[in-house]
Amino acid sequence: MTSRRAYRSDLSEARWALIEPILTEWRAARVARGLGINEPVRELREIVNGIVYVNRTGIGWDYLPHDLQPRSTVYWYFCEWERDGTAPTP
Repeated sequence: MTSRRAYRSDLSEARWALIEPILTEWRAARVARGLGINEPVRELREIVNGIVYVNRTGIGWDYLPHDLQPRSTVYWYFCEWERDGTAPTP
């Protein structure tokens, strides 16, 4: 877990427990197929926290606070999860 101060939009332990197995499996499958992920560098929970922050605040990706994961990283994961169906579409 990160040492940054929490945002109101951050996932609770209970919510993270619901989605963590899905995202861990997604990452493991990509590593097994050799699709661009070697050793994971970013925490999946922090990436989701960035996506939720954008969703809840309505800001643009470029305005993610500096203490969250980099905008390009958060947006890349968001696009990948939307594209492959990992993230449900409304």
